[in-house]
Amino acid sequence: MGAACCKPEAIDFEGDVNLFHFYLLRSVGKGAFGKVRVVQHKHTKTLYALKYINKAKCVKMKAVANIVQERRLLEEIDHPFVVNMRYAFQDDENCFFVLDLMLGGDLRFHLDRAGAMSEEVVRFYVAELVMAVDYLHSKRIVHRDLKPDNVLLDERGHAHITDFNIAVHFSDRRLLTGVAGSMAYMAPEVLTKRGYSAPVDFWSLGILAYELLFAKRPFRGRTNTALTNAILHEPLTWPEEAPGKCSTEGMHAIRTFLERDPNKRLGYRPGGGGFEDIKSHPWFRGIDWNALHNKEVLPPFEPDSKRANFDATHELEELLLEENPLKARKRKEGQDPDSMSPETRMMEEHFKLFDYTKATRRSYYHSASVSGQTTSGATSTTAASLDKKPPRTVPKNATQYSPSRPATPSDRTGVISKTGLDVEAQILDGGGMANLGGRGGWRSSELDIPLDSLDRRTSPLRQSTPLRVSTAPPEEHPDQEMLGAAI
Repeated sequence: MGAACCKPEAIDFEGDVNLFHFYLLRSVGKGAFGKVRVVQHKHTKTLYALKYINKAKCVKMKAVANIVQERRLLEEIDHPFVVNMRYAFQDDENCFFVLDLMLGGDLRFHLDRAGAMSEEVVRFYVAELVMAVDYLHSKRIVHRDLKPDNVLLDERGHAHITDFNIAVHFSDRRLLTGVAGSMAYMAPEVLTKRGYSAPVDFWSLGILAYELLFAKRPFRGRTNTALTNAILHEPLTWPEEAPGKCSTEGMHAIRTFLERDPNKRLGYRPGGGGFEDIKSHPWFRGIDWNALHNKEVLPPFEPDSKRANFDATHELEELLLEENPLKARKRKEGQDPDSMSPETRMMEEHFKLFDYTKATRRSYYHSASVSGQTTSGATSTTAASLDKKPPRTVPKNATQYSPSRPATPSDRTGVISKTGLDVEAQILDGGGMANLGGRGGWRSSELDIPLDSLDRRTSPLRQSTPLRVSTAPPEEHPDQEMLGAAI
């Protein structure tokens, strides 16, 4: 009789998803106010990454708009080379993202462990990332923070873009002006604040490719002023060993990704077709883009499955130092939204439940210009207009395939109406959270100190992570804090 009263309550897997649906496994990551751990769905036995964000810390760090925006963007996205969201839910303490699990580690981790990579490996990663970037641009989404830290490998070695915390929709009618992203990877037009759009992601991709090849970035400076000057004015130079490490075609591709004029940048073409320019570039010649999209191409590097491809200290910290360890808790009933702070109510109402097995992916973007067209090369600082591409000729009996816009559940996107609180407007110029590459927090008045002193994760094998900054009009975000990069 006594044992019967303590029997665990049955889990309703047909009901709304919640933390009771998952086994909590090892911790694998930690940020300013969020953590990541491996979880397993109790019914399907599928492994995922659980990213959970403490609501109180989120409010304190003025990051509510960014978290809601990331949640909305991830609902819209579904692509082979993106870390896709599968579930989203919340309890009284945390907001939860359940994401594709990537066991291969991030590219920063592998740079630290093994150093510079071969041209074959780098070309493979760039080709996969180009497909993901083109897909995002077709959704009118610009990532704004492409760097090795935000590229995760799966267990086979395929590359995936993650961290959409400062990603935003862009529009031809209004260019972005906020200084958002990681400074060393920012395009010149971001730093000049004269307006920018989708082409900034291709600049960041060029910086990323250079860094993977040579284990250092092409533009460097010990202060933010020096780094800005290097990005805006210094010529692109190559290490002495470059001719032996990279082909002429590879260096040309990187050079054209790093074209300061976005209208001439590889990946952009006025009127559309930028992705076709990438596919026809000599460096990418010979790639079977259809097979690449389907992950049928064997990656040239496979992560070591016998070693942890992440910092193992996260799990130790969770065991020894966490005062309030994560566990499934039922929500309190009868909570009055009117008694909540505006920020808490915003999370409660706009961090909506999502279950990919039940929901159709949709967009929260409200522009009439959404057309589903690829915009790699459709927008720039000149806000070039979109032109439709001529129809593609497909051989008889052939399977029609478009690498730049793979068919996914996102193709059933439906634009929905505003719900009273325009979250996207709050982060359009950088958002409710300004980010740095380090884990700690600094105010904007401290940004003139040397970049190297800001990185709290330095190691003998690692270059200091550059400033990750974001600005917003003072009247919207007074005394905005500069925060550490969030998981």
